[in-house]
Amino acid sequence: MINSEQHVTVKNNNNKHMKSVFAFFLILLFIAPNYSQTMETIYLYPDKVPNEKEEKHDSIVSADHSNNVTRLADVTNPAIMVFKPKETLNNGAAILVCPGGGYNILAIDLEGYEIAKWLNAMGFTAFVLQYRVPNKQLGALNDVQRAIKIIRSKSDLYKFNTNKLGLMGFSAGASLAARASTLYDEKSYADIDDIDLLSSRPDFALLIYPAYLDMGENNILTPELDINGSTPPMFLFATADDPYANSSLVMVTALRNANIPVELHLLAKGGHGYGLRLGNIAAETWPKLAENWLNKVIEKE
Repeated sequence: MINSEQHVTVKNNNNKHMKSVFAFFLILLFIAPNYSQTMETIYLYPDKVPNEKEEKHDSIVSADHSNNVTRLADVTNPAIMVFKPKETLNNGAAILVCPGGGYNILAIDLEGYEIAKWLNAMGFTAFVLQYRVPNKQLGALNDVQRAIKIIRSKSDLYKFNTNKLGLMGFSAGASLAARASTLYDEKSYADIDDIDLLSSRPDFALLIYPAYLDMGENNILTPELDINGSTPPMFLFATADDPYANSSLVMVTALRNANIPVELHLLAKGGHGYGLRLGNIAAETWPKLAENWLNKVIEKE
């Protein structure tokens, strides 16, 4: 049973906190002009949602807004939210973002919308996945596989190369991204339409402070993760003081053993669940490293 994760933040004094908040909003003001103001929603399933017992309903926002995070507490009608860059910035690549939350909630702004806006500023078309929660790991896998196929089917509409479609996940969302990156040949639900004839394999993946990748005996690699020569290249970032840091270590070892291109960055401190909000050394470090890696990867695709 997977336990709920805690989004840990670095404790600062009030002055530092106010400076960080101010700086963060300055970043958003800079990013805002570089993406479309219209956010589209694409629901994944036209009719019945596979492996779902509840009826479709609007996503429920949690009453818990601690650390200034908006959390989706109940999702039964999974969807992708579309964030388009300015046409002049479009680099012909797209990324599906999977927020974290212990498979119990989705930190939809911290690890979703804010990440999408950052990606838009670099020229990526971004999609934020609202996958099923709480405690619906099979449903979440259904959702990410279906989302990749739907996005790939709309490459002409959103003006990106179908061979430049990546995944990016945070914490449990990184666990989901790792599952999608290794289980793409496994159909987790019955075909619904012609979209399901498309590949659900991402072309690259970024796992930011991933969790639950070391669920094997004695904390080795989670058994369901099938890493082989066709697994896409990956970028991983974590910190040594993150309680889930071993996930990055075992994943990198498995990728290295399979000769899959992989890049790992491990800082001493930073904790877990920081997104890209300023005031945390890890949050201020990983975005530039990821940007450099992404630029190299999409050039090769």
